[in-house]
Formats: sequence, structure tokens, C-alpha cells
Amino acid sequence: MFWDRVAGVYDLFVNVINRKTHQKLKEIVSDLIGSEDAVLECACGTGLLSAVIAPKCRQLTATDFSEKMLEKAEKNCRCFSNITYTQADITALSFADNSFDKVVAANVIHLLDNPLTALGELNRVCKDGGMLIIPTYMNKDSEGKTSRFAGAVGKAGADFKRQFTVDSYRQFFLNAGYSDVKVSLAEGRIPCAVAVMRKAVT
Repeated sequence: MFWDRVAGVYDLFVNVINRKTHQKLKEIVSDLIGSEDAVLECACGTGLLSAVIAPKCRQLTATDFSEKMLEKAEKNCRCFSNITYTQADITALSFADNSFDKVVAANVIHLLDNPLTALGELNRVCKDGGMLIIPTYMNKDSEGKTSRFAGAVGKAGADFKRQFTVDSYRQFFLNAGYSDVKVSLAEGRIPCAVAVMRKAVT
């Protein structure tokens, strides 16, 4: 698997190549987490956001499809005692309905064959009135052309399924039925848009 193969060097991308974007991304996400929150993080990677979510929340369940990424996340976040690590498929989560106050899924929507299936699962396990926090890299430029980054990592094996601008990313969630979608942009070499919405209360 591509993500198992790159787990050992992924922190170079996180901490050096796209450092500016990730610093802002961490600030945005950290500000959305409360001390009483039970948080689910899907696609945690090597723990970029896990390390800023854990100090702010009551309990964090960090998941990834890649075992190697999870192993690296656990190593990077070993100072936190409130994280549980679980291998999981974002399109078929094993957690019960309405389990988490906040659900975070960073930089994964653009990689999925069925992003709406994943979104449905994230929504299902989120509590009524809870918050969905879904950051994703913007891999189209202002003219709607595929960015050099998207082209390069696609050739390397990451295989982007969707390419978004900030406007088209927000529209993705509006089309999925969310009426109030707020999007913040973490600027940098490879910008990241953070979509935030509430699960409807039924």
C-alpha cells in the first residue's frame, strides 16, 4: 500500500515541505476542540493533528487505514495517555451511531472512490448537534488547473480521486445536504481548506 510505504518519510512533508500550511491547520483545528469532547480522528496519518487534539480533549480515538501510519502516530504522540489507536476504513466504521462530540477527517476526502459514503459514516458516528471537521488539500489552482503538487503525488502513487478549489469544496458539502458550511483556509505551499459543519439534530 502506498501509505504504508511512505509512512517513514511522511513527517518530512508535514514538518518541512508544507510546514506553513500545517502550522495554520493545527491552529484552526485546535481552536475547535473542547475539554469535554470525545473525538474521532480518521486518517490520522503520523499524528499531525492528533498531537494538537489530544491535549485539548477528554478522549481521542485515532484511526487510519494504514498500519504503518498508525504505528508512526503512536510513536509521535506517545506522551499523551488519552489516545486510543485503531485501524479503520473510513467508509465502513465499526463505531456505534452518535458516539463522538467531534469527528475529524483530514486530507482524505480527495483520495476516496466514494467520498459521500465516508461522509455518511462520519456523520453517523457523530452525535446529534456535534461537529464535523474535514480539512482537505486544495489541489486545483485559482484557474481550475491541477496543481503541480497534485500531479506529482498522483504519479508517485497517491492517486487523487477529486480535485478541489475552496469554492468547489464548500459546494461538495452543500450538495451533500449540509446547509451551514464554514470553510477556513490554511495558506502555504499546498493550501488546505478546513470545512466545518454541525450534524443536524433529529
